[in-house]
Amino acid sequence: MKVAMPTRIDLHLLPMLLLILATGSCMGQTVAPEEQQRQRAIALEQQGRNAEAEAAWRVFARAEPGRAEPYAHLGFLEARQEHYAEAVPLYRKALVLDPAMPGLNMNLGLALFKSGALKEAIQIFTPLLKSEPASSPEALRLTTLIGIAHYGLGEYAASVPELKAATVSDKKNLPFRLMLAQSCLATKQYPCVMDVYHEILMLNAESAEADILAGEALDEMQDRPQATQQFRAAVKADPQAPNAHFGLGYLLWTQMQYEEAAENFRAELEIDPNHTQSMAYLADCDIRMSQPEAALPLLKKALQIDSNNELAHLNMGILDADAGHQEDALLELRKAVTLRPSDVNAHFRLARLLKAMGRKAEAQVEFDKTSSLTKAADDSVFSKLNDARAKGSSADAGTATPTNR
Repeated sequence: MKVAMPTRIDLHLLPMLLLILATGSCMGQTVAPEEQQRQRAIALEQQGRNAEAEAAWRVFARAEPGRAEPYAHLGFLEARQEHYAEAVPLYRKALVLDPAMPGLNMNLGLALFKSGALKEAIQIFTPLLKSEPASSPEALRLTTLIGIAHYGLGEYAASVPELKAATVSDKKNLPFRLMLAQSCLATKQYPCVMDVYHEILMLNAESAEADILAGEALDEMQDRPQATQQFRAAVKADPQAPNAHFGLGYLLWTQMQYEEAAENFRAELEIDPNHTQSMAYLADCDIRMSQPEAALPLLKKALQIDSNNELAHLNMGILDADAGHQEDALLELRKAVTLRPSDVNAHFRLARLLKAMGRKAEAQVEFDKTSSLTKAADDSVFSKLNDARAKGSSADAGTATPTNR
């Protein structure tokens, strides 16, 4: 029997036929091994299997040496594990292969920033900032990062405008305000310090660090009594705050309130037993209060830790001279005037010792120096605190206040 063939396709069957054809076509295709490797690397990365994902991306990179993607992902994997320095060369390699890859410059900048390469981070962030609308969240983020980077480099003048922008946009960010106040202090913008201080008080009424900053600014503005009150407030807010007792003690020492100053130097030494500045000033207070026996062990320990402590050498020379140890005193006093040639008291003590030793010509030279030098004003508490921080006292490890000016 002859079977009649259909002369046309039933339209109702057309979708099914198309599906069959499409399926047949796909079944005939195979996924490239490189793409399979890429998909595997992405899946491992998304699952948080960092080591396996890294190995997979490296295999893909060898198979596709001209592709930026594997290096970008390898950089991301290192950064995710906080291996920021290791992420940097990987991001740089990806940028060479594809300079236009979205987000890659930002990731490189962040890796540099977090690895401590702040100058290089600024070089990445600055052109990115110029390409962003001024009012965008990303522009604010970049401005803040640039400000913090300048601050970290000790470039305080450059950090001030950036940190001001950050604090204006973030009304409740205390760390940004502390960095801004410290930057203003380092660049002698004292009204700025006080303005930020009042903002900090609105966020934290008991901020010892803010009280110290305000005290330093007030002292720089020649208001030592009010500066002293600010340091009293700092000690009250946090009796364990690094250098708060020392700062208060120093201000009291400049006002010849030696007994209370000594109490604060002792309190600082309870917090940090190796605080050499407190040792030297406590010993000085003891000598002024006619307690040389208490001063001597302090001076010896201070000089053992810091052989360039001018005040300790001066007072050791005074004790040696009083004890009749003239040659020892001579060495100590000469060291004191070498460390601080502008110190009238050191030259005067040296001149008196030389005269007592019968070395009249040398004594006259030192007396002449004392007459040519006027009594210098006491150093500011800002400079003294910076000296203390620069010595690397253990109790001050977390303080962010600038140490150079």
